[in-house]
Amino acid sequence: MNLRMLAAATVVAGMAAPAFAADLPKTVTLTAYGTTSSGYAQSIAIGAMLKQRHDVELRVIPGKNDVSRMIPVVKKRAHLCACGIAAAFTQEGVFMFGSKNWGPMAVRNLYNNAKGPHGLMPVVAGDAGVKAAADLKGKKMAWIKGAPALNVNLTALMAFGGVTWDDVTRVEFPGWKQAVDGVIGGQADAVMVSTMSPHVNRLMASPRGNWWVSLPHDDKEGWARAKAVAPFWNPNKVTLGIGLENNISGKPEFDGQMYPYPIVIGLADDLSDDFTYAMTKAVMEGYEGEGGYGTLKGTAGYQLDAQNLKWVFPYAGGSIRYYKEAGAWGAEEEAYNNALLKRQDVLMSTWATYYAANKDMEDDAFEAGWAEAREAALTAAGLDAPFS
Repeated sequence: MNLRMLAAATVVAGMAAPAFAADLPKTVTLTAYGTTSSGYAQSIAIGAMLKQRHDVELRVIPGKNDVSRMIPVVKKRAHLCACGIAAAFTQEGVFMFGSKNWGPMAVRNLYNNAKGPHGLMPVVAGDAGVKAAADLKGKKMAWIKGAPALNVNLTALMAFGGVTWDDVTRVEFPGWKQAVDGVIGGQADAVMVSTMSPHVNRLMASPRGNWWVSLPHDDKEGWARAKAVAPFWNPNKVTLGIGLENNISGKPEFDGQMYPYPIVIGLADDLSDDFTYAMTKAVMEGYEGEGGYGTLKGTAGYQLDAQNLKWVFPYAGGSIRYYKEAGAWGAEEEAYNNALLKRQDVLMSTWATYYAANKDMEDDAFEAGWAEAREAALTAAGLDAPFS
C-alpha cells in the first residue's frame, strides 16, 4: 500500500460510523410539517448530520396537516413523525383521530425539541382592554375550523383566567391566517400564535397593536385550570418574540408557556428497541462538533438536558435505554412512564370494545358515543379525561 492509499484508509477509518449506527437502516423516513416550517428545516439539518457521521439518509416527507403526517407512519411508509401537539390527539383518540378510521394509538416518543426562549401563546389585540387572562371575559375569540390544537390552546388560556366559551363570543374562521387577519381587522380579539410569528409584526403595526397575556408561574390554580384543558402545557420564561414588551410587566420577557416542537414519535409495534436506541443516541450526541446540526438556530432543545422525560407520551424502549445510560432516567421516570402506558392500555381496550359494538353506526353518532365511552373509561380508571 502506497502512502496515498494508507492516508486515505486512515481518513476513512477515522470517519467510520460508531457501532450503534449499524442498527439504523440506510434510509430513515420521517414525516414533518411543510417545507417552510422550522420543523422541516430542523429535520433536514439532523439528516445532514446523520449522513455525514453515520452514512444514513434521512428522507423527510412534508405533510400539510396532522392527518397527512400520520398516514405514512400508520401505513409503515415512514418510521417516525416530527409532529406537533396533535400527536397527543393521536394518542388519545380525540378530534379528527376519534373517527372510525383512527382511534387511540400506541404512540412512543423518542426525543423532542423541548426547550427554547420563545412561547406558543395566544396574542391579544392591544386595544381590547385585556391585561390578564381573566379579562378575556366578554371578548371575541378566534375559533379556527379543523384546527383543534389551536382551539385547545386558546381554551387553555381562557381557563387560566377562569373564563369559558360561555363567557365570550366565538368567531369562526376557515384558517389560521384568516384568524390573524380577523384580529387585525377587529372581527376577533385573540388568536393562537408563536411569539416569533412574523404575523405578530402585522398586528403590532396595525392600529390595534398587540398584547401578550402573562401566565404567572406561581399561580398554581391558574396553571391547574389550564393544564386540565391542555395537559401538554409547560411553564416557560418567554424572552424571544415580537413586541414582547407589550405585557403587564412592560419588559421584553414574561411568564408564558411552551411545549416541545417538533415531537418525534412512532408507533410501538413498528419500532425496534435497537432502532430507537440508535436514533436517539445519534440525535442526542449529534448536536455539537464537526457536522453537528447545532449550527442551525433553534435546535438547542434537542439536547439531553432539555428533554422532559415526564411529559404526556411514553418513551420507546430503546430511547429509555439511552436515557438510562446517560444517567437521565431513574425510578421516577420509570413509574411515570408506566402510568402513561397504563393510560394507553385503557384507551385502546376501550376503543376495541366500543368499535366492535358500534362500527356500523353513522359517523357523527359513532364519534359522539366514543367520546362518552372514552371519558367514562378514563374516569373509572381514576385518570384525567381532557379533550372531552
